Amino acid sequence: MRIVFAGTPDFARVALQRLLAAGFEVPLVLTQPDRPAGRGMKLQASAVKQCALEHGIAVQQPRSLRLDGKYPDDATAAREALLAARADAMVVAAYGLILPQWVLDLPRLGCLNIHASLLPRWRGAAPIHRAIEAGDVETGVTIMQMDAGLDTGDMLLVEKLAIAAHDTTASLHDRLAELGGRMIVEALEIAACGGLTRTPQPEQGVTYAHKIEKAESTVDWSQGAAQIGARIRAFNPFPAASTEANGETIKLWDYAVDSSSRTADAAPGQILSVSDQGVMVACGDGALRLTQLQRAGGKRLPAADFLRGFPLAAGMRLGSDPA
Repeated sequence: MRIVFAGTPDFARVALQRLLAAGFEVPLVLTQPDRPAGRGMKLQASAVKQCALEHGIAVQQPRSLRLDGKYPDDATAAREALLAARADAMVVAAYGLILPQWVLDLPRLGCLNIHASLLPRWRGAAPIHRAIEAGDVETGVTIMQMDAGLDTGDMLLVEKLAIAAHDTTASLHDRLAELGGRMIVEALEIAACGGLTRTPQPEQGVTYAHKIEKAESTVDWSQGAAQIGARIRAFNPFPAASTEANGETIKLWDYAVDSSSRTADAAPGQILSVSDQGVMVACGDGALRLTQLQRAGGKRLPAADFLRGFPLAAGMRLGSDPA
């Protein structure tokens, strides 16, 4: 079976590697244009492009696929490449471009999407982050037959995955990427035999996983300890939860919830105690012990090492406005 693959980040790279390992023929890969990255802001190829080039696969990087849009030359070149690929199906994983109808209609088996949630919950750009942030106890992968809507297509395969209490977006991402890679191979093997069954998504339970904005990273200490902790895990590795301390922005990477340490007269954001085990901070409900922190331009450090270079004391307030 001939497969065109469309994807950009590491989540998609895992799926492409699994397809190649399973013996599918991939004559063409679509991915986002190279972007500036790193301290030198040099142009860097996406994880999917790097994988494709390692395997000698042709790569197209259109800025848009709309033939009547802002970049018609890009779309026309991509269309010619897609027609030449003569694909049976297109597999899409975290690609980052909207597919117009002409793309959806081109492959014989249509376009199959690997989506990292249990649809219709968490349609949209950031399903892993939002599931952790919301305190969900499970998520999963849905292989979906794409249509013109935003993650609204019929479900083909669904598999659940538990969210552990210590999961961050980074750790959950890796497990979901492996699951998605296995499931798309399974879906295509079933499709080759004509055995895939399409199930419309339920009308109830629709939620949207809006794109993560850097401005969301600032901790609101008036929230409960469990809610703040979930945001710390959800924003690891990006954009990283943060707070103000001594006029500096400090990133927060790990924590423990301690409901017993909250005192009635402590203001949210007030430091209750400081030790090598962590910085205990009062929240709107309960308290958090911050156990891994980072200064701007520095490294992530255990609390004991962090405090040697950045002293904090009980009674201090964390936050942008520690009144």
